[in-house]
Amino acid sequence: MKSSLIAKLEQMVERREEVARELGDPVVIGDADRFRRLSQEYAQLGPVVESYAAWREVGSSLEGLEQMRTDPDPELRGMAEDELPQLQARLEALQEELQTHLVPRDPLDGNNVFLEIRAGTGGDEAAIFAGDLFRMYSRYAELQGWQVEVLSANEGEHGGYREIITRVIGYGAYSQLKFESGAHRVQRVPETEAQGRIHTSAATVAVLPEIEESQIALNPADLKIDTFRSSGAGGQHVNKTESAIRITHLPTGVVVECQEERSQHKNRAKAMALLQARLLDAERSKQTADMAARRKQLVGSGDRSERIRTYNFPQGRVTDHRINLPLYQLDRIIEGDLDPVIQPLLAEYQAELLAELGEA
Repeated sequence: MKSSLIAKLEQMVERREEVARELGDPVVIGDADRFRRLSQEYAQLGPVVESYAAWREVGSSLEGLEQMRTDPDPELRGMAEDELPQLQARLEALQEELQTHLVPRDPLDGNNVFLEIRAGTGGDEAAIFAGDLFRMYSRYAELQGWQVEVLSANEGEHGGYREIITRVIGYGAYSQLKFESGAHRVQRVPETEAQGRIHTSAATVAVLPEIEESQIALNPADLKIDTFRSSGAGGQHVNKTESAIRITHLPTGVVVECQEERSQHKNRAKAMALLQARLLDAERSKQTADMAARRKQLVGSGDRSERIRTYNFPQGRVTDHRINLPLYQLDRIIEGDLDPVIQPLLAEYQAELLAELGEA
């Protein structure tokens, strides 16, 4: 293993020891937020430190076996020859494991997300497809044990949604959904098509990590806040009170709305959180674009206009165009079993980062 990687591992060992000391400090124990953050960091560093200790132990054992191979006693030399392949394989496995641990982790991976789905080209069929995507992600969230809150929805005339914005609540939601942003295309025969012709429609998906309020500072003077009557479900109450909130960020022109809660205060809080997420996403998109200009990036561009996936119903095929992955499992994927798509994307992204790590 490269000396630079060993140095990084030694730093992580030292950092875990430092965190352990801080966690025993009464001042830290009395600060709930700091104690929580340090506890999470300590837990995350645990597997790395354990793997590194095992790697060093196996390496030491291999050195001992190499010495035994030169021993005058033929029995000892035979034992060394027998054990050597097994330990070498174990060392290689631990080395790969350590390299995986060293891949830079997105600090937002554990966060909740805002999931935005909008109908694109294709008229009513595009809205219906947007509804299908919402159902697919909702089902996936359910399988993961996450919650889904609808913040605002604009239904299509013949079903589905022109636009639907939701909040997905669950640890690791961003890590699993972060590569779903982009244009999704569907090829199928619409129910309204009398002659059985296949139509192509599209919808766009945006996945934004929810962030802590302190990460994006908002100047109240930069915000224009309007209230209006909700047009969503909720009976007579929503038609009589202006509980819905619309916030415009004047410097950027970003507009967010929330109208699903009956409480204006709750709608405002959720709209503010969504606004902060969009502003952070815009900043991260700039950074990603700069990074992509310097290196090839197969998975992580997140460009909303990029066509990332096609759902071909006549052939029962889902194709992810970023990694050229065709899957003849459309029925299970559209029903929310997204692992066959998500896991190869995550593996490809990790392979990119590992390749970069090896070049460093």
